Amino acid sequence: MASIRTRITVSYALAFAGTMFAFSAVVWAERRAVAFQDLRERAAAVADLGIRMLRLTGVGNEPMTMTTDSLTGRELTGRELTPRFKATLDVLPGYVLIADATHVLYLSPAVSTLSENDQRKLSIAFRIQSGADSLVTLDDEGKQLLLVAKAEPQSATSAVRWVVAGVSTEPLDVATAQVLFLSLVVAPIILLISAVTAWTLAGRMLQPIDQMVNDVEAISDGRSLHRRIPVEDLGDEIGRLGTTLNAMIGRLETSFAALRRFTADASHELKTPLTVLRADIERAMTTRQGSTDQLVALEEGLQETTRMADLVESLLTLARADEGRFDLHREPVEMEPLVREVAETANILGEAAGILVSVPVLQHVTVLGDRVRLRQLFLNLVTNAIKYTAKGGKVELTLESTVGGAVFTVKDTGIGIAGADLPFIFDRFWRVDRVRSRGGERGGVGLGLAISQWIAQAHGGSINVSSRLGRGSGFAVTIPALPIVDGSRQTADGG
Repeated sequence: MASIRTRITVSYALAFAGTMFAFSAVVWAERRAVAFQDLRERAAAVADLGIRMLRLTGVGNEPMTMTTDSLTGRELTGRELTPRFKATLDVLPGYVLIADATHVLYLSPAVSTLSENDQRKLSIAFRIQSGADSLVTLDDEGKQLLLVAKAEPQSATSAVRWVVAGVSTEPLDVATAQVLFLSLVVAPIILLISAVTAWTLAGRMLQPIDQMVNDVEAISDGRSLHRRIPVEDLGDEIGRLGTTLNAMIGRLETSFAALRRFTADASHELKTPLTVLRADIERAMTTRQGSTDQLVALEEGLQETTRMADLVESLLTLARADEGRFDLHREPVEMEPLVREVAETANILGEAAGILVSVPVLQHVTVLGDRVRLRQLFLNLVTNAIKYTAKGGKVELTLESTVGGAVFTVKDTGIGIAGADLPFIFDRFWRVDRVRSRGGERGGVGLGLAISQWIAQAHGGSINVSSRLGRGSGFAVTIPALPIVDGSRQTADGG
């Protein structure tokens, strides 16, 4: 496939050639029209001059009883111009004929030198055209004449009716030949110069793009994503392209870093339970069959297996969500019974941890969503609140119906989150207390909030967080509610 530079040059050359052709055609037509009008005016001037000579000089008309028309050979009775006046008319330039109503009275020297056939052709031409302009091609000389006839009003003493002047069309051919010469000889030279100029200019204009391609090729190896394309000296459009590519490379850098961090964190999370599982299996194999130590080792191995299964399931959920392959089973969901169910589970978890769980506000509201995923979302937030709240603390659950929809809030009096960490709490494998959670004191792998955010966004909602270090945290989930129709919530099918 041809390069952009070649295509630009060819396109420019073709456009220029088409423009030159159209321009040459217009110039040729206009030049021909102007030359033809100039010839006509010259012939008309000669004819007018002949008429003025007829009027001013005073033409003598000698009667004759019988004469023979030199062109037709017929015997005619009429008048003829005097020899003296014929000599005066010989000074008129070009081809001149003077005729009355029946025959030709005068032939200029130029016409007299023509053959009888050409003379007859001239005489017949203006008579057939009834005085209109006509083009006549001479057989002997091969040239073409433009005839212009001027009428002289008849009078009792005047035998003249027509004065016809003819001029050669050779100047017309010369004028058009000049235009053709410019079109066929000069235009290709101009076209070649323009093509070379277009090739040079296209190369200069595309040079920044070539440099940009080289820069992108150097960056696209995955190890140089920190580099950027210089856009200071680029033009507007190319500069915008460079800025857009830099923004894309920045997103790729962030994605690659997140992918590497995700891979490292996932490997670390899997490494610990695998190590523990391996140790438990080895201990179970080396102890006595059915002994207490063997049962303890198997129980610990089962716990680690369950933890890995939860981790893999969470990773699979996020992977499907990223690819858009996780379908939600949407249906009208009454939020009040769902929150009561979550509160019962929270009370059980809070009782074991010495934490008071309360539900001060619980309003009736219906949303369109997946009940299983919404329950998972609420349980994730409640579990985190209990996990990071010390014994004797409090966790408060509320459900309110607002203009924005259903708002489920979880507030705790736990360790809180530092302001610098708030932008990262929904990142995968991120945890508030990383040291102790790594050790297994609080458990979890740091995927709960990431999954919760995806569930909220998949329902068209959002999660807002507010927290102060050492003073607890608050998570508010907003889910669009079904509209109220005639005092009741509208169902999924509009009924």
